[in-house]
Order: sequence, then C-alpha cells, then structure tokens
Amino acid sequence: MRDHTGRCLAAYAINLGSCSITCAELRGAVEGLQLAWDTGFRCIRVELDSLCAVQLLRSLDSPDHQQAAIIQRFRELLTHQWEVVVSHIFREGNKCANHLASRGHLLPLGYHPNSYSDPILCNFIMYNCQGLSETPFGFE
Repeated sequence: MRDHTGRCLAAYAINLGSCSITCAELRGAVEGLQLAWDTGFRCIRVELDSLCAVQLLRSLDSPDHQQAAIIQRFRELLTHQWEVVVSHIFREGNKCANHLASRGHLLPLGYHPNSYSDPILCNFIMYNCQGLSETPFGFE
C-alpha cells in the first residue's frame, strides 16, 4: 500500500499454494482491502493486473463462480464507510506488487507481512515514484 506520493505504507506477501491467477488476484485484493481498513485508510484505489478479477468484482452477480466466496468477502468489505475504486492496471505498471507476488511463492504457506527494507522493493518504489514504467537493469 502506498499513499498519494508513492510512499510505501504497508506491504505483504501471501503464499496460497496452487491456485489460479484469478484466485490469487482476488485473495490479494481482499487481504489488501482488509489491511487498509484495519490500518485506518478510508480512500483506497485497488489496482489489479487481472482484468478477469476486476470484471468479477465489478459484476452484479456471480454466485456460481468458483471464487464466489472470496468475491462476496470483497463486496462485504466495500460496505464499510469508505471510498474504494477498483481498476485494471497492466502488470508492468506496478512492479512492487509483482515483486511481492513473486516473493510469495518462496515463502511458507500463508500471509507474511513484509518489511519496507527489502532492497528490491525499495528500488521499485523509488522508480514508480519517479513515474517510470521500466526498471533499471538488474531489478526485473
């Protein structure tokens, strides 16, 4: 999570084991939204690089979808008193989230808060704050 200036406020990685990309995006969105609420943020932009996940979250009804429970949990979180905007972003547009998602595969199963001192994450944050979409060599 970053503020309007790009400063990192919180970070986490999750190892979900074997699941679909859509499931991973939805779970990440729910965990991030819960963390944002618990931390006290009340104006949130959720950016997902899975267009399918964005469409599922925006659809009016998806009770038969295999991810219906996680979609329902996301919608329950939206009922809190806050402003949440869900949008699609290309994966290249947020190297920070992509790095944390990749890192999750290397961790034990479950949720892992991440220190802001991860040197690769810090470089991605700095690069994103500069408005650059590509990262310097060595930080892919």
